[in-house]
Amino acid sequence: MNLYRQSIALFGIVLPLLACGLLIALCFTLKSKALASFHNKQTLFKAYETSRIQALKIENQIVLQRPHIKHWMALLAEESSSAVNTHLRAIAEILPGKEFQKTAFERTTNKGGFGTAIAQNSSQLRIVFRGTFRSMQRAFLELESRMPQLQLQELRIEPSQNQQNQAPVLNFQVTYTAWEN
Repeated sequence: MNLYRQSIALFGIVLPLLACGLLIALCFTLKSKALASFHNKQTLFKAYETSRIQALKIENQIVLQRPHIKHWMALLAEESSSAVNTHLRAIAEILPGKEFQKTAFERTTNKGGFGTAIAQNSSQLRIVFRGTFRSMQRAFLELESRMPQLQLQELRIEPSQNQQNQAPVLNFQVTYTAWEN
């Protein structure tokens, strides 16, 4: 029996223990890889859900803005120069005549200023006014509120040579870029 003791110990105890140890190590390795994959997929799912919820919120905001798109498209479809003149006449009715006067209006069809760098259709409007600072502020506020497609490009303010009125009158030269459809 002494002759087989070493073989029995090797093949009966040591090799089965090594096989069990390798099997246990293989199981732990597979378990750790499965857990790592699970955590990675959980993280990706949470990121996906967060993105999906944010996309739904943005989509809801866009849905709320859709009725305004028709209004914006109608504003862009109007001819800018005639719309500006119409709005300036309405504004002139609100403001005192001595404090607000449109003295010149010029429309150029070629692109200039901001419009040269962008593919969107635009034209330049150059308007010259004479009026008091307060009345002109109100007129610009009214005009730019009624026509948000106007973008101020240049504003020059100079004192007027005619100081017949009690209120100080200034000359305003304004250049707008009017975005069109």
